[in-house]
Amino acid sequence: MTNSLTTIIKIILATLFLLCLFNMPYFFYQFVRTIGMVGFALLAYYDSSKKDKTLMIIWLLSAVIINPIFKIALGRTLWNIMDIIWAIILVVTLFYDKRKSKHKI
Repeated sequence: MTNSLTTIIKIILATLFLLCLFNMPYFFYQFVRTIGMVGFALLAYYDSSKKDKTLMIIWLLSAVIINPIFKIALGRTLWNIMDIIWAIILVVTLFYDKRKSKHKI
């Protein structure tokens, strides 16, 4: 996967997680669970080729937690905390990836 596709996935996921902080219809949260699981799984797959497997493990655990099939009931407050944590991690890794790619040039 190209760096730009990873960037797009991270931006979409971070945006969706931040939108979850608002009062949205139930369908939206189901949509976010599905997109989140697929997005995290893709990020894990593409980070699996890197030497450092830390992010791959984070993405895999996130995909398991957010999956829409075997739901984990955390309650609204804990889900909001998870949404914020995920958004922060996605944005931080986004900037870290950009910074890292600049230093390779």
